[in-house]
Amino acid sequence: MTQQTDDKPGISAAIIVHEGRVLMVRRRVKEGELSWQFPAGAVEEGESAEQAAVRETQEETGLTVNAVKLLGERIHPATKRLMSYTACELISGEAHVADAEELAELAWISHAEIPEYVPYGLFEPVQHYLDESLPR
Repeated sequence: MTQQTDDKPGISAAIIVHEGRVLMVRRRVKEGELSWQFPAGAVEEGESAEQAAVRETQEETGLTVNAVKLLGERIHPATKRLMSYTACELISGEAHVADAEELAELAWISHAEIPEYVPYGLFEPVQHYLDESLPR
């Protein structure tokens, strides 16, 4: 299912939990209501969603991560793009804005802060994963 739709490549997002927090990034250009989101980007030809999540995380935040499992896919209700969500574990690096053209800032947030950053709610499999992975 991680193929292109409407001539636009799918988008792969990395869900990175580390030390009781999840990494969120704020894009310089909002996509509709989307301002804060997970590190993400287009799946390139010949690349799996998991590989794209790992690559995009490195490009955007400087972190080296390992894909653990694909949490789910959907057509995003706001952007109408195919979205894949991959749980990733941090291998090495300090998170920073590595791609200043795309990102304005990043933050490690707690479970309680998720609604402040994503007031419209998360994709259910992602929320379920974070409910299990983050302390409350």
